[in-house]
Parts: sequence; structure tokens; C-alpha cells
Amino acid sequence: MEPVKDFLLERRNKLEALKKLGIEPFGRKYARTHLIAEAVGLGGEGVVKVCGRIMGLRGHGKTAFVDLRDHSGRIQVYFRKDELKELFDIFELCDLGDFIGVEGPLFKTRTGEVSVHVQGFTFLTKALQPLPEKWHGLKDVETRYRQRYLDLLSNEEAREVFLLRSAVTRKIREVLGGKGYLEVETPMMQAMAGGAVAKPFITHHEALDTDLYLRIAPELFLKRLLVGGLDRVYEMNRNFRNEGISRRHNPEFTMLEVYAAYEDYQTMMNLTEELVDTLVRDLAIKPKSDLTTPWRRVAFFDALKEETNIDFRNCKDVAGEVKKLGVEWQGNLSGIEIANEAFESLVQPKLIKPTFVIDYPAEICPLTKCRKDDPAIAELAREVIARGTGTIVIAYEEPTDQPSDKGMARFLEQLGSEITVWPRQFSRAGFLIRDLVQQVVPYSDILERVLKDWLQAAGLEQNA
Repeated sequence: MEPVKDFLLERRNKLEALKKLGIEPFGRKYARTHLIAEAVGLGGEGVVKVCGRIMGLRGHGKTAFVDLRDHSGRIQVYFRKDELKELFDIFELCDLGDFIGVEGPLFKTRTGEVSVHVQGFTFLTKALQPLPEKWHGLKDVETRYRQRYLDLLSNEEAREVFLLRSAVTRKIREVLGGKGYLEVETPMMQAMAGGAVAKPFITHHEALDTDLYLRIAPELFLKRLLVGGLDRVYEMNRNFRNEGISRRHNPEFTMLEVYAAYEDYQTMMNLTEELVDTLVRDLAIKPKSDLTTPWRRVAFFDALKEETNIDFRNCKDVAGEVKKLGVEWQGNLSGIEIANEAFESLVQPKLIKPTFVIDYPAEICPLTKCRKDDPAIAELAREVIARGTGTIVIAYEEPTDQPSDKGMARFLEQLGSEITVWPRQFSRAGFLIRDLVQQVVPYSDILERVLKDWLQAAGLEQNA
């Protein structure tokens, strides 16, 4: 018989032995007095009742030491047969992974380790499957991500990430709440996939007999709350984008979106710095990069010039200069778009310290308000935390005036390539945008042409 089957059979035999002793092998509530971390914090003084999972088991004849762990930490537990008598016989039916509860006085070993001297013992739950191999943990990447519970069980680092994430979200809520931001929840099923350019997941509402889309962004609903008079709102939201998948990109992910009336993108940059600074300080986080605030703020074209010694804003042959730099691109791009390709290839990977890249060209930010003193520059900032992380934060001012024909045309052109890939998702949105354009934008030749091409790509040309 294979070793694994031997282990499983042995555990089931112990399960039956527990039943014969009148022990319920899959127990009920256990009234502990302390979490394990709290018991360790008592420094070896006092009496406690703790419970957890057996993660280490060392027998020495009539004594035994157990490593017991709950979500808060680990503690050593000391058993003596001459003190526990028949309870020790029950203890001998324990395996790694079983859940038990113990009570007794705390003491310190010769090495100073806080331990529990067991005087009372309760068997809680029998584990019928063996734990992953003890010393090396769970190393297979696919198993770690598919069976997250095994990863948590085997790897201390994974548990620390989960605990830290919970602490981070609590602290974010504390900071934003202290500044008067109201946490809200917006719909996750929407009639129109809006707020971003992404391919949505489609579901069907049986009662309404209509297709709905899982949220790709909460933006549109958060803006409506501003219209309704809630000046400061935020949401930690789950989004779903039916696109690629990798270890760094999950189609289901959490994002924080914050909106404030009467403010600008400088406010959001300051808020971002304060959030990160507070998290690092209050949670004693040790970042790999220096996150000391204030962070560097550099204009898009200035950053390009620092790296390439080329003034791309006044350059007459952008394509030629970028080719000399060894940057390649696909498609028929404008000069500004080619400059952006150079920025992403040459500048962004070298932004090691936290940096706000500001003053982006308005041409590549069609849904952002432009600077009053320079309409060619958008009031937008992209923040890069460290090399290789990409954009972590986008702070920008929303355009609140009537859209121009050129601005709307630029927006529709930006959507055009996406629509040809998945036109079905845009069918309903196409009609809504068409009606909106006809209501608020005076027609011009360029808008007429772009809108016609857009509707044709979405399969709506017959209704245009």
C-alpha cells in the first residue's frame, strides 16, 4: 500500500478509536479565555484556556510537547501522562493537523519560551488529511494559488499578507472617515459596462429576462453620488474584467476609488501621500522602497527630456527620434502617442522611488479636464510606487463642462479599437452614447465621421 494511503487509513482508525472512547471527533464550541498571541504576551504568568491546530508534535515517552497555533500565533504546550492519566490516552490519538483545546498555567522553559502546562485537555476535531510537508512548506505555485487554504496553512508569509491586508483596509477606512469621506456601495451588476475600457463578464437576470454586466469600475455611480450632494465618497470595490490572467493580473480584483467635490488632482496626490505615510508608520510596514513623503512630482515631457535629452513637445519628427532610441510601436499612432510609447519603455521602468508623473498631454487623456493656462496639458497625475510596479494611483480632474466635438470624437476614437473586438457588450451602450452625443454636442464633420465609424464597428449602423 502506498505511504499516503497508509497515513489516511491510520487517521481513520484513530477516528474510530475516538468514537469508541465516547469522544466526539468533530467537536463544538470551545470557550477559550485568550488568543494564543495574548497568552504568549502574558510572559509565563497566569492560567489560560487556548485552542488551535497541532502544527508540531514531539513525544518523549510519558511526556509530549505540542506546537499549537491559531490565527494570532503559536505557543508550546506541555503534556504529562502522570498528570493527565486517561486524557493522555486520548491525546495519543492526535495527529498533526488536529484541533485541540488545552487549559493550564503558563510557564517559561529553560530557553525562555512561554508554554502551557496542560491540566485540562479537550479534543475538538480530527484531521483526516495529512498536512503539507513540514519543513519546506507548500512550494508548488499552482497549488498555492488554487488551494489558498493550504498556502495559508503551510506558509507563515502568506498568513502575514492576509493579516496585513486586513489591517491596511481598516486603516484606510480610518483615515478617509476622519477626513469626512463617506464609504458607499455601488451596484455590481449593471445594465451598461461603464467607467473604464475593459471587456466585461456577462450574466443574465432571470426575473427581468435581460443581460447584465459585472462591474468593470464603480466610477459612474460614484459620480452620481456627487451629483446627489454627497461631496466626498469612496468605495473599496470588487471589479471584474474578462481579460488576461497571470500571477500579477486577476480578472477579479479590488480597487479603491475616491471622489471629492470642490477639490483638484493636487488634493488627491496629497491624500495618496498621507494614506501611504500613515499605513507605513502606524502598521510598522517595512517597504522595499523609500516611501518618505513628499514624493517627487515631475511633468511628463520633463521626465522624457531627462532620459532622452529630447524636447518631445516641440519635436518636429517624433517618430524618427523615437526610432533612434530603439523603441518600437504598432499601429498608426500620433506623435504624442508615440512619445507616450517612449515614456512607458524608457522612463517608467527607471522610476525607482515613488513619483507622481503630472501634466500629461491632453490628447491621450480625453476624459480629463485641461489646464486653464495650457489646454494641451491635462490635469492628471499617475503615481508609480517603485520599479516594476507600474501605475498604482491615477489622480485627475473630471471635465464638468459641455464636451466639445473634438473631445467627444477623441473619446470615440479611443473606444473604436475595443468595440471591434467585442461589439456585443457595446450594443446597448452604443445607443445611449449616440443619444447623448446628439443632445449635448453640436455636430461637425469630424464628429459625424467618427460617430458613424463607431456605430458601424458596434453593429449599429442600421439604427444610426
